[in-house]
Amino acid sequence: MHSDQPSNAALVADVLKTEIVVREWKDRAGVVKASLIESVVRRFMASEEGCRIKEMAEKLGAAVREATEAGGVSRIELDSFIAHVIR
Repeated sequence: MHSDQPSNAALVADVLKTEIVVREWKDRAGVVKASLIESVVRRFMASEEGCRIKEMAEKLGAAVREATEAGGVSRIELDSFIAHVIR
């Protein structure tokens, strides 16, 4: 799992645009202080950046729910895979 973290961070930041940085990846060995978490949460809750991230997360959630419903693209692909495997 640890080796996926930089890739996941890039996906969240660069592709999905739903990131607020708490600290840089290179500083991952230490414990994050409560005061830092508090400042990041406050920034998220009271900024245009936070509103933009919330809107993007809502759109992303809607797309995922649509894709996984009956008739959605993910559901169709899963059903097709299962049909292929059990034949």
